[in-house]
Amino acid sequence: MNVIFISPQFPHYYYNFCLRLKERGARVLGIGDTPYDGVDDNTKNALDEYYYIPDLQNYEDVYRAVGFYTAKYGKIDWIESENEYWLYLEAHLRTDFNVTTGPKLVDMDQLRHKSKMKDVYQSAGIPVAKYAYLDSLETGLHFAREVGYPVIVKPDDGMGASCTYKLTSDEEFQKIYPTLDQNTQFIVEDYVPGNVETFEGITDSHGNILMSTSHVMCDPVMDMVNEHLDTTFYQQPVFASDIYDIGERTVKAFGTKSRFFHFEFIRLTEDKDYLGKKGDLVGLEVNMRAPGAYIPDMMNLAYDVDVYTIWADMILYDQCFYDINRQYWVGYAGRRKDVQYALSNEQIMKRYGQFIALEDDVDVALAEAMSDHIFLFRTKDKEKLFKIMHEITQHAYTKRLSRK
Repeated sequence: MNVIFISPQFPHYYYNFCLRLKERGARVLGIGDTPYDGVDDNTKNALDEYYYIPDLQNYEDVYRAVGFYTAKYGKIDWIESENEYWLYLEAHLRTDFNVTTGPKLVDMDQLRHKSKMKDVYQSAGIPVAKYAYLDSLETGLHFAREVGYPVIVKPDDGMGASCTYKLTSDEEFQKIYPTLDQNTQFIVEDYVPGNVETFEGITDSHGNILMSTSHVMCDPVMDMVNEHLDTTFYQQPVFASDIYDIGERTVKAFGTKSRFFHFEFIRLTEDKDYLGKKGDLVGLEVNMRAPGAYIPDMMNLAYDVDVYTIWADMILYDQCFYDINRQYWVGYAGRRKDVQYALSNEQIMKRYGQFIALEDDVDVALAEAMSDHIFLFRTKDKEKLFKIMHEITQHAYTKRLSRK
């Protein structure tokens, strides 16, 4: 089997996807924008061959690379990146090279545009926030006055919380609107009071869920980015829960087959007239790729499995060979480099080293949402998890240090 992996060198831990495929017997062919000498040994060893392109956004060059691999090795069976930034590129290549094992260009609207996602959610009976296309300031102000402030302004086709704003008045709307990229379609939507809960996992070619889990964001990602908060979230039980039920319905509604997926919902913290009661779940958005922020590793820690292998086995054998049995609570705590904390990294490791599974620096391009330095930790009980999370993120002062 020939598998092309786009950008296997970034994020740096994505070599795991390639390595498990190679170990299982697939031929793994990389295409990336880092010169070969700059690619780390883990990635090099996980690939059968690497094709360097200075700019992955130059489609002609990427097309030529896939053509080269096709001429050398035969028909390409899979094209993946597991990175939201390259989903259009994957789909374009699958369309042009008739690779049938993933979404093509015709599928991209409902997988990338927030407005189209809402239509699919609603088709499955899942409530979503009201919205309008932000075609003018007047349109936005009219919508905001109709539903009431606060409202959220964000790109219809965007990644993460980039260029996303929570506005609380006409004055804020009038201030933000001129700063928006006029070449980007924005939407304005009713604010949903609640916390984000995720549902992620892997499906087979029939849309059956092979493995899944869920995480609770302690703060909205939008606030983590815009307010420069420490990034904290944790894994929660998923089976026989409402998050599993709504997640399974979303898998079916979007026709999620042979995919690693990452869905986001909001659990209401108060009643919302047309959406539901406090505690109900509301559809937010879908991502047809592996979750970021080391969540695959958190899945491994919670279930004592290897999701990279589960993903590879799905591609090669269309099944999972693991017994899926959750055993631990797992947390993520990210620190900002411009904040002084009550405990140093060394003190955290000395105090909680037996619980900490990973300590790592985050790539600069991802640190805005993920924080600069992170800890993954697991415990047998929820209370211990929150104690560790609190001590990792406890600030030494109430004021932040100035950025340098």
